Amino acid sequence: MTRIPLSFIAFAGFGVFWGVWGAALPALREAAGLSDAQLGSALLCVGLGALPAMLFTGRAVDRFGSRITGLLLGCLALSGIVVALFARDILTMCMSMLLVGAASGASDVAANALAGQEEARSNRRIITLAHAVFSSFVVIGSLGAAAIFGGAGGAPLTFIVSGVAILASGIAVFVRGTGSRTTLARRSLPPRRPLTLMLPFVAVGLVGALGFAAENAHQSWGAIYLVDELRAAPALAAIAPATFAACAAITRFAVGFSNRMPSAVLLAGGAIVAVAGTVLIAAAEDIATALLGLALAAAGTSVLFPTLLSQAVRGATDDLRGSTTSVIATTAYIGFLLGPVYVGLLSSTTGLRGAMIGVATLVAAFAVLAPLVLRLRALAPAEAPQSGSAVSPRCPP
Repeated sequence: MTRIPLSFIAFAGFGVFWGVWGAALPALREAAGLSDAQLGSALLCVGLGALPAMLFTGRAVDRFGSRITGLLLGCLALSGIVVALFARDILTMCMSMLLVGAASGASDVAANALAGQEEARSNRRIITLAHAVFSSFVVIGSLGAAAIFGGAGGAPLTFIVSGVAILASGIAVFVRGTGSRTTLARRSLPPRRPLTLMLPFVAVGLVGALGFAAENAHQSWGAIYLVDELRAAPALAAIAPATFAACAAITRFAVGFSNRMPSAVLLAGGAIVAVAGTVLIAAAEDIATALLGLALAAAGTSVLFPTLLSQAVRGATDDLRGSTTSVIATTAYIGFLLGPVYVGLLSSTTGLRGAMIGVATLVAAFAVLAPLVLRLRALAPAEAPQSGSAVSPRCPP
């Protein structure tokens, strides 16, 4: 019987958290007595906590092995409970958001590094499938949170129940995971790559940021677009984020299981579909057309970053894959944070329809730059040369 890849279990727990998080934000805001502006400021702390944690997690994964992913998922479960129980004003909310950001950012890097390792060993599109599992469990987490809130349960109960599920995934990853390949007595940090060798991975991350920005722009602004531009009722508009997440999951599963379509075709085709869907949203005159455009945008953007990351880490050795993933994911995460902000700023001058054209421009830029940075990555050694050793083989394009 084939065992479920550990990265799938890790991303399931990660998805549950973010599904619950999106559904619980209104309740967290009410419990802390925050205005929309204060909540927006507090949410910036998620990014402030995530970026440094993501940057340093890669080397920890390289040193301690995949078991650290399980420990980080446990921290993620705890962070949700902390914010639900103790965030009661702007100060405690910001402090809790820093904790959530650090735990989620670190878990993100560790889970992606684990998926990259399993993909290298199986020759399957594990990264894409793992992201499909994430999208699926975002939907499950959202629906589960809605059920708890509908039954008069509050944010603390919601995060406690989800925390048990996330902790279970963390325990499974820890038990089945492996430690460092070196013994405890001889364990040492993996060699640092010279800055010049890391620049190609930073470039990959910057292009990945374009894809992430477009993806999170649609996820965050889809419901608002239906309300503001098409006069949808709030209850109906809530279909938008669920539609996006579901279509993203379906596409990632289809692509991951087929394992036949060349990566270059996936990157170009995904960008074309995403641009078409985004333009359709901008031109939509009714809710059905807008939802169709959102579904196409989800299908297109959902394959961009997983495919780019898969190609970028191909050829990296196990003891350096974590730090490589860390650099790419941390840089790309900037786009995830700034995507919704980009739409907000652009809509203030062009309206939401014009902002959607701006999102399509981001995807078009991704399509042009992705092949260039992957070629640059292919010219970089798969690992930094060590004293007395030859330069390692170059990563295949």
